[in-house]
Amino acid sequence: MENQLVIVLDFGGQYKELIARRVRECGVASLIKAGDTSVSELRKLAPIGLILTGGPDSVYRDGAPRCERELFELGIPVLGICYGMQLMAYTLGGTVEPCAVSEYGRQKMTVDTRSPLFAGLETSQIGLMSHTDQVTQPPRGFTAIAATDTCDVAAMSDEGRGLYATQFHPEVENTPNGSLMLNSFLYAVCRAAGDYNISDYHTRMVREIREQVGESHVLLGLSGGVDSSVCAALLAEAIPGHVHAIFVDHGLMRLDEGDEVEAAFKNRKLHFVRVNAETRFLDKLAGVVEPEQKRKIIGEEFIRVFEDEAKKLYDEFGEIKFLAQGTIYPDVVESGANKSATIKSHHNVGGLPEDMSFKELVEPLRGLFKDEVRALGRELKLPRALVERQPFPGPGLAIRVIGEVTKEKCDTLRVADAIFREEVARLRRKPDQYFAVLTDTRSVGVMGDFRTYGLTIALRAVKTSDFMTCEYMPLPHALLGRASSRIVNNVRGVSRVVYDVTGKPPATVEWE
Repeated sequence: MENQLVIVLDFGGQYKELIARRVRECGVASLIKAGDTSVSELRKLAPIGLILTGGPDSVYRDGAPRCERELFELGIPVLGICYGMQLMAYTLGGTVEPCAVSEYGRQKMTVDTRSPLFAGLETSQIGLMSHTDQVTQPPRGFTAIAATDTCDVAAMSDEGRGLYATQFHPEVENTPNGSLMLNSFLYAVCRAAGDYNISDYHTRMVREIREQVGESHVLLGLSGGVDSSVCAALLAEAIPGHVHAIFVDHGLMRLDEGDEVEAAFKNRKLHFVRVNAETRFLDKLAGVVEPEQKRKIIGEEFIRVFEDEAKKLYDEFGEIKFLAQGTIYPDVVESGANKSATIKSHHNVGGLPEDMSFKELVEPLRGLFKDEVRALGRELKLPRALVERQPFPGPGLAIRVIGEVTKEKCDTLRVADAIFREEVARLRRKPDQYFAVLTDTRSVGVMGDFRTYGLTIALRAVKTSDFMTCEYMPLPHALLGRASSRIVNNVRGVSRVVYDVTGKPPATVEWE
């Protein structure tokens, strides 16, 4: 690579892409490689630093992920995180044992501010812990540089060899000064120059798309959302004239959204096709109430529509083997890819059928988080209205209508959602995502002198930087009151409005 490089070695944790992203945020290029990557290959890549990720295993168990001891003798600074710390200790002769008391969540720590890792910080810090094993005896040459009430070695270092390790996770937002710690490792220990920015990612992805696709044509699943719009712009630059953007209006869009998407893309430098498939999708969803089943049905039906459209293009362009998607990293994690737990199968990841006719996926945004995608969109000079648009899930209103999905329910939700979004749009500081949900709860009410037994609408607004976690947005009561009054008075059948004040975790952003 043209830039200085830090390699993230993956040992099965959920946060490898988040670590790589934090490194990029610090102005340093990052690359993820398997934990057992050979030392000879690492030498060829010439990284300025290595970071070992967490993982679910116990390092002392037979068959647990390992790395070569020589990795720690390359003269390249190494930072081990969680399992990565335990692996460093175990490999170099330290002792790793089960915890007497496991630590989960935010923990108070005392850190040694003489260490380059904690330079400039207060001695009292908060770190996110998630472990059932811990280092009880550091290897020779190491000293403990952080501790909690139950973990005497919450971090350790051998400064002479440039080896550092933390039992806590500095890459997550729940470690408030974690980014500063990573920045210190990169600049004080690895001597980074800070020569990376989003333009480098842009250039690399254009090159990789061309290498993957060659002269072939690509069918792009375009929803009109931020991710697929940025993907479309990137593809159009990399392989102009070879992109066929298929917008599937599945009848599960927000109010007037299908027409808005068509207006935004029909005059761009790509082949835009709108497929009106409301009846097709609603027929498939009839009687289905289980959220995962909904997602998988929608994911498969998207592919079937794409396959049908690819057949129509065959005579002019031949067989289209590549399917492009705006998949981003949170989609991958929640769908259970890379051995992580399945939270919900995103239609473009866990919802894809195994027997689809497309031979390869083109997913240039797969390693990015939402804010990075927006930055790339600005780099690609997309209109602000597209780049700043709030996220909308591929399954659309199907996962905001709790229970069976029908056209009548979708129409009800469309109007309620439009009213709420209109009210929130007046705020100077807006949430990162906000929408309405049609619950499956009915409640007794009164309108005029008559008893009602109507539908309940839930409103949700959250703030987040990466959509891996979020907090609910405390909207003004006056706004909520106006939205509630307008919804009850203008949406037939609705008699109650409630506000969701749950974060992620324990909830997800969407209700299903």
